[in-house]
Amino acid sequence: MHLETLRLYCDIVRLRSFSRGAEQSFVSQSAASQAVQQLERELGVALVDRTKRPFVVTPEGQTFYEACRSLLETWEKAKAEVASVKARVDGTVRVAAIYSVGLHDMSHHLQRFMSLYPNARVQLECLHPHKVVEAVLRDEADVGIMSYPPADRALTVVPLRAEPMAFVCHPNHRLARRRLVTPAELNGEPFVAFDRELTIRKAIDRALRQRGVKVNIVMEFDNIETIKQAIIINAGVSILPRHTVQKEAGIRTLAVVPLAIPDLVRPVGIIHRRQKPLTPTVSRFIQLLKDASEEPAATVTARGRARAPAAGTTARPSASRSAPTTAPVPA
Repeated sequence: MHLETLRLYCDIVRLRSFSRGAEQSFVSQSAASQAVQQLERELGVALVDRTKRPFVVTPEGQTFYEACRSLLETWEKAKAEVASVKARVDGTVRVAAIYSVGLHDMSHHLQRFMSLYPNARVQLECLHPHKVVEAVLRDEADVGIMSYPPADRALTVVPLRAEPMAFVCHPNHRLARRRLVTPAELNGEPFVAFDRELTIRKAIDRALRQRGVKVNIVMEFDNIETIKQAIIINAGVSILPRHTVQKEAGIRTLAVVPLAIPDLVRPVGIIHRRQKPLTPTVSRFIQLLKDASEEPAATVTARGRARAPAAGTTARPSASRSAPTTAPVPA
C-alpha cells in the first residue's frame, strides 16, 4: 500500500467520482477503480457501494477515508518540518584557516555571517597549512581555508580568489618609489624568504628561476608576519601577497610595489570533505565567502597608498582591521 494510492482514494471519495479522482492523480479511470478494489481486498471490506449512481461510501469506507486524510495530513506536516530543519541556518561552522587568511580576512566575514544568521556561530582555528588539511580530513573542521589547496580525491576544492603578489621593501629602499619592479632588479637582493617546504616558497622560487633571477636569501620564516617584521628593520626585501601588507603600506612602515610577474599569484580556496554532506549553515557560510571574494577590493599604489575602487563599486573592508597584535604565527 502506497501513499499515492491512499491519496487517490481520498480524491475519489472527496469528489464522489472515479473519473474526477483519477484526473487528480493523473491516472486512468480504470486504474483508479482497480486501486480501490485492491484496497478493499487488503482491508476485507467494501469501501464504496457501486450499485448506486453516483456511488455511495460505505460506513467502513468513510472511516477509512478519515483515517487516510489524517495520515496524509501528518505526512505533509512531517515533510514540511523536515524541510524547515533542512533550511534552518543554525548550529556551528567549524573553520580551520591558515594564519594569514584567518588573521587578515576572517574577522569581518565572521561578523557579517553571524549578523545575517543570529542562530549560527563560527568556530575559527588558525593552523599551519598541512594541519588545515588534516583537520578537514579528520572531521575536526567542516571547512578549511588555505592557499594552494591540494588536489586530493577525498577533498572538494572551492576556489575563492587569486591574490596578486607584490614586491615589498623598506620605505627607504632604492626600489621603494618605483611604479613597477622587474624580476631582473631583484638579482642579488638580500631576500627574506618563506621556509623551503611551503608551497608559496616553491611558487616564488619557480617564478624567479624561470626568469633567470637569483636572489640572496638572508632569512627564512614560516609566516608572513615575521617576514614583514624583518623587512621593517631593513633586513631584506621579499615577495608577499599584496593583500597581506595593506595595513603596513597604509601607515608607510613598508613600501609595496607591483611586481612585473603577473602570473605569480597566491590561489586561495575552501576545502571540505567530498563525501560529507554540507549542512545548510556550512553551505551558507561558503556562499558568503564566495560572494565576498567577488566584491571589488581597494588596490595599493606603488607608494603604498590604498586606492578605493572606481565609483559605483563597493569596497571590501580592509583586511588590515584584523591584523594581529600578538607574536607572529605561521603563514
